[in-house]
Amino acid sequence: MPKIYSEVYGCSANRSDYEIMLGLLKSNGFELVDSANKSDINLLVTCTVKTPTANRMIFRIKELTKTNKPLVVAGCFAKAEPEVVEKLNPNASLIGPNSIDKIVDVAYKTLSGRKSIEINGSVEKANLPHFRTNPIIDIVEINSGCTSFCSFCETKLARGNLRSYRPDKIRDQIKKAVSEGCKEIWITSQDTSAYGRDIGTNLPELLESITRIEGEFMVRVGMMNPLHFKKVEIEDLIQVYKNEKIFKFLHLCVQSGSNKVLKDMRRGYNVEDFIYYVEKFRKEIPEITLETDIIVGFPTETEEDFEETVKLIKEVRPDVVNISKYSPRPGTAAAKMKQLDPKIVNERSKIMYELTKKIALQNNKSKWLNWEGKVLIDEKGNRENTWMGRNYAYKPIVVESSENLFGKLVDLKVVEVKSNYLIGNLLN
Repeated sequence: MPKIYSEVYGCSANRSDYEIMLGLLKSNGFELVDSANKSDINLLVTCTVKTPTANRMIFRIKELTKTNKPLVVAGCFAKAEPEVVEKLNPNASLIGPNSIDKIVDVAYKTLSGRKSIEINGSVEKANLPHFRTNPIIDIVEINSGCTSFCSFCETKLARGNLRSYRPDKIRDQIKKAVSEGCKEIWITSQDTSAYGRDIGTNLPELLESITRIEGEFMVRVGMMNPLHFKKVEIEDLIQVYKNEKIFKFLHLCVQSGSNKVLKDMRRGYNVEDFIYYVEKFRKEIPEITLETDIIVGFPTETEEDFEETVKLIKEVRPDVVNISKYSPRPGTAAAKMKQLDPKIVNERSKIMYELTKKIALQNNKSKWLNWEGKVLIDEKGNRENTWMGRNYAYKPIVVESSENLFGKLVDLKVVEVKSNYLIGNLLN
C-alpha cells in the first residue's frame, strides 16, 4: 500500500474536499500516515483567500518539496495560481477544487513520476466517499462557487460559478452519516444562502427536508451573504431555524459598515439590509449566536468609512467577528487599486479587534453566565482532561473531566465566560 501524508488549510468547504480525497485514497489502496517522513507521496490542500495564507501555502510547498517525495497540490491556490506552484515545484501535480474526484488517478500517476494537472472539473461532491477527521462531525458541501463577483475575492477564480448539488444526494450523505454515528452536520459552501438558485430550489427547502431525517443530530448552517437573503423567503428560513435540529447560529457576513465601500467591493447589498436581517432573526430567535466578517483596510476605505464600520459593530453587537486585514489578491479588481498604508490598516485592525473582543465578552456575560443545559462534546480540549462542546446556539463550552466525554451529550452549568468561549461544570 502506498503511504500518503496530507495537510489541509482554509475553510470548512476545503476541509470537506480534503476528507473526500482522503476517503477516495483510502478506499483505493492508500495508507494515510501522519508524517511526511513516513510517506511515499504528499498531498497539500491549499487556500488562497488572503495574502498571509497564500504565503503560508508557498512555504509549505517549499518544505514538502525538500522531502524529495512526489507532491500533489490541491485546492484553491492550485487552481487560482498554478504558475506559482509550478515555479516552486515543476514536478508537482495539480488538482482544482472541482476536480477532487480525480485524486486517485493523479496520485498514482504522480507516484510513477508523471505530472498530472486536473484543475477544470465539475464534480458533484455530495455523497462521495470521505474519511472524517472528526468521527462525529460530517461536513456536507451543498454547492460550489457563487453568483457574486466581489472585487477583492480570489476564491471566485478558484471555485467558479454557482453549482448546487441535488437535494436527494445531500440527504443521502446525511442519512449515511447519522447511521454511522455522526451527531453534528456542517452544511457548508462558499455561500450557503445561494443554494438552489440554479436548480429551482432554495436553502429553506433543503434545510426543512434535512430536519425530517430520522435520528439525533444537529445542523450547523455555514456562511451566508445578505445579497441572497433578498432572493429567499426570509420568514421561511427563520421558521426552519426554529427547528430543534438546527443550531441557533447565524453566520451572516457584512464586510464593511460603509455603503460606499460595500459598493466598491461589489457586494450587492447595503448596511441597512444587513441590520434588517439580523433584527428579523433576533426578534424570532433572541438567543441566536451572530457571527460576521469584517475586512479592514480595503483600498477605498477612508477614516470616515472605518468609523461607520465601528458604529455598525457597536450597534449590532455580534458574538463573533472574523477580522481580515485587506490584502490584494492576484487577478482581482481591488488589487489594481491604490493600496492603503499598511500602518493604517494595522491600526484599524487593532481597534476593531479590541472592540469586538470587548463586545463578545459582554455578550457572553449577559446571555450565558449561569446558563444550564445540554452540550454535545465534539472535541478534545487543549489541556489535559479538558473537553470542548457546543450548546444549542453553537456556543463553545470548555469542561474539565478525567472521564472520556467525546461524543457524549452532557448537562453543564456555565460558571465563567471568556470573549471567545464559555467554561462549564458538569451537573451530573
